[in-house]
Amino acid sequence: MHSRSRITTKVAMSGVLASVVALSGCGTDDSAPGHEHTPGAEPIALTYDGGIYVLDGASLDQRGEVTLDGFHRLNPAGDDDHLVVSTKDGFRVFDAYDADFTGTDFPAAKPGHVVRHAGKTVLFADGSGEVTIIDTDQIGTEKPETEVYQAAAPHHGVAVELSNGELVLTLGTEETRTGLVALDGDREELARNEDCPGVHGEATAQGEAVVVGCQTGVLVYRDGEFTKVTSPTPYGRIGNMSGSAASPIVLGDYKQDKEAELERPQQISLVNTTDASLRLIDIGTSYTFRSLGRGPQGEALVLGTDGKIHEIDPVAGTVTRTIPVIDTWSEPLDWQEARPSLFVRGGIAYVSDPANKQVHRVDLAEGKVTATATLDAAPNEITGVAGH
Repeated sequence: MHSRSRITTKVAMSGVLASVVALSGCGTDDSAPGHEHTPGAEPIALTYDGGIYVLDGASLDQRGEVTLDGFHRLNPAGDDDHLVVSTKDGFRVFDAYDADFTGTDFPAAKPGHVVRHAGKTVLFADGSGEVTIIDTDQIGTEKPETEVYQAAAPHHGVAVELSNGELVLTLGTEETRTGLVALDGDREELARNEDCPGVHGEATAQGEAVVVGCQTGVLVYRDGEFTKVTSPTPYGRIGNMSGSAASPIVLGDYKQDKEAELERPQQISLVNTTDASLRLIDIGTSYTFRSLGRGPQGEALVLGTDGKIHEIDPVAGTVTRTIPVIDTWSEPLDWQEARPSLFVRGGIAYVSDPANKQVHRVDLAEGKVTATATLDAAPNEITGVAGH
């Protein structure tokens, strides 16, 4: 288990709590690339089978393209210019304005989640349990300083560093995942909770409340303590969430059929981090793990298989409106196979449409599609740099 004595031993023996630098190639040492940032036009990126497209965020004109074999994940780096691409060999920093890799790479065994919060970008390597913490404002430099922390065992995990330096990360092994541990700035244990089977995913809400999903509800970490919020059904898996600094309520998925080959739920979960309550809302359509987002005032947004964005008031727990965007669709069995995806930045939502090889820009205030681009290949994942 991940006990305090074991953490101390690991630090003393292997120096895991240390300052290191990423392996790098042809990157520059310029932390401010000098790109022209036009509000609303910041780049978005989409993966396809064979590479990455980069589009203008306003017009959806193509700004660039890189070829890249295999399946890859796209992650915002948390700054104005960069993304982090998870490849089979590690995490690679990608300059969205240049539409190219910077040459700064973080080798990792089975690269997994990338979390950006409070000026830190945190990488989790599932194959080693290695957690790499980077100052977000250094992500574009040639040799960003990093702190590396070694989890007790490799597992499919996630970690987030809070503004006070505390590190919250998952507990588990390659066979089972059980809960969370919180560490202080010196990486001494503050709290733990192992009542979270199948722990997966992460979101941060107003007041830096961290929510992580379980097969039986969620764990909430707030003000130095863990609270278990139990699902209303015996098996109630929440594994994908979306938080907002404007709301204490976290939007999550909800699955309750443990035996299903692929459950297509029509209920979403809303977890209130202030009173540790959980409610389920039926939205009348199914959705997938790439369907969740938050609006500028903390509105909960869900892209349904009916082709509409469903806007939910998280306090009232009601669907306030729907915005038609694409045709109806069905979730594929293979999670890596392309399906419509939602990315929200400020008051703009972007929806990919792999069936028609398109992507759409949606103005949330106007409630309508304002731009559409047709691509050469079907898009899969979609994300973008931070907006202004």
